[in-house]
Formats: sequence, structure tokens, C-alpha cells
Amino acid sequence: MSWNNTVFGALLLCGIFVFPGCKGQEEHPKSEAIPLATLAVEVDLVREELVRSRIEVVGTLEAVERASISSRISGQIIELPVVLGSRVEQGDILVKISAGEISAKLLQAEAQLSQARRNLAREKNLQKQGASTEETVKTLTDVTRIAEAAYKEARTMLDYTTITAPFSGTITNKIANIGDLAAPGKLLLQIENGEDLQVLAQVPEALLLKVSVGDSLSVDIPAANLILIGEVAEVAPAADPMSRTAPVKINIPSGPDLRVGQFARIGLEGSGETTVMITESAVLQRGQMEVVFVVDKKEKIARMRLVRTGAVYDGAVEIISGLEPGDLVVVGNNDKLQDGQPLDITNK
Repeated sequence: MSWNNTVFGALLLCGIFVFPGCKGQEEHPKSEAIPLATLAVEVDLVREELVRSRIEVVGTLEAVERASISSRISGQIIELPVVLGSRVEQGDILVKISAGEISAKLLQAEAQLSQARRNLAREKNLQKQGASTEETVKTLTDVTRIAEAAYKEARTMLDYTTITAPFSGTITNKIANIGDLAAPGKLLLQIENGEDLQVLAQVPEALLLKVSVGDSLSVDIPAANLILIGEVAEVAPAADPMSRTAPVKINIPSGPDLRVGQFARIGLEGSGETTVMITESAVLQRGQMEVVFVVDKKEKIARMRLVRTGAVYDGAVEIISGLEPGDLVVVGNNDKLQDGQPLDITNK
């Protein structure tokens, strides 16, 4: 091979490797990230607070005024002018009972009283004339008093044959019918005044000492979709040894959707414990995650942090993990905040 051919081959080989290498050395412009704008936010400190756990007990709505109507005498029911659901006013007739025997006893007592009074009057006139003794007058006076007592008793028994409404209300239970035999103590009707309601709850003995007359308690009535504030009206002084609970009555305001017998939940405060709390607005939902933006106090930028929350108490939320007391978190204008974004801080 000649020297010229050798040089030409070397140059050709160099060209094959050099030209592609030169093409690869072309420079491209570098892309630069756009800096995040400073965002004005409102911040608040993470704090430790003493909160009390909430314990719920169940109860039932009942009327403050309610009565079970029964008879004081024996007899056949001859009038029953009410039906289930009837609205009655105080003094309205509810039941009338046959009064034949009692009416006869009343007439007999009335006649005996009239005779005793005549005998007493005659004997007093004779005493003035000296024809009777003081002892005889005194004896007839006692007889007259006995006759008066017998007449009053018969009159009272006759009054018992007519039973009237003790207050205005609604007939909620009707057991008796016309023709039935009424007997002393036998239940005939039940009447309730639905204008004034209360909740009867069985409170565990461990919580009973924390409930006092006049306390305000939260009452949730799911059927009416209502949450009310009730006032404790009565607290039993002793607990039932079998159930270890005691009845507590809570007065609540009446409403068109409230009915006697409805189910209710009563909120009671349990024991207190210290926990980490932040303003509820600081917590954001990002998919299945709960995040909070914490302020980097040195660089004045936001740092996103995952948290796990617990119970909510009046606008504040419990933080189970993810934050420590003293952390500064963004609570306002944080919905569009990004990790690493500069902040213009305003304290809450």
C-alpha cells in the first residue's frame, strides 16, 4: 500500500467519527422553572387543649303532663264520649259509670240527715222549756254530725261516677268500652298533653354525679332531624341496683315534628384528656389523604404535611398524628397553596 492511500484512509476514518461527534455537540437552550408567587395567608399555632369526651345515652320522649284514668268505684260504664286520639279540654267528661246504688245511698243519707236535724231542733226547744236535758241535746248533736258525714260520703261517691279530664290533652290509650265493668284501680284511659315534652333517659351511675338539675344538655332526635338544647328537670337520687342506671328527665321545647315515644340521644361529657388541636379550616382533603400546610419559619415557605385527624370540637379538630404543639399552620387562603410556595403571613 502506498503512503498516499494510507493517509487518505486515515482521513476518511477520522471524518466518519468526527462529523457525528460534532453534530452531537449542538447546544439546546435550558428550560427554567417559573418561581411560585408569594401568597398572603392566615396562620395559627398548633396547641394542646383539654377536651372532654362525649358520651351518648338513649332516651324516650314523653309528655310532662300525663295521667292514667281509672275508676274509684265499681259500676258499669254507660258513657264513653272519647276515642283514641281525641283532643279534650280540662273538665270535659271522659267516662260515666252507672250510679243506681250510689244514688239510692245518697237519698237514704239525705233523709237520715234531715231527720237528725229535726230531732236536734225539737230537743233544743224542749231544753229551753226545761223539758229536756243537756246530755240529750249533746247526743242528738253527735247523731246529726254522723248523718252529715254519711251524706257527704254518699255525695262524693256519686261524684266519682263521672270522670273528667284533669288537664287539656289527647287520649293516647283507650282500654275500656261502653258496657265494660269499671272497678277501683282498673285502667280505663290514658291522657297526655303533648304541648310540654321531656326526655326520659337512663343514665349510668358513673355519670350520674355529673348531671344536676338546671344543666343544659344536647338532645338529638333522629326521627325529627332535630338537635335541641334541653334543661335537666329531675335527677333520681339513687341508681337501680340491677341496671346500675338512674332516670333523668330533661325538658325540651315542643315542635310540630315531635311526638311522644320518639327515640332520642342525650350527649353527656365524659372524662377530660389533653390532645393536639388546630383550627378545622387548616385541614385539606386531597383524595384519600388529609394534609396541612406547615410554615417553615426560617424560609417563610409552606411545607405540605400529611396528618391524621380525630374528633371535631366547635370548629377545632383533633390531630392524632402529623403535627406537634407549637407548629405554625396555614388556616386561611390555603385551598390553592402549593408545597414550597412563599408566604405573606398574617396571624389569626
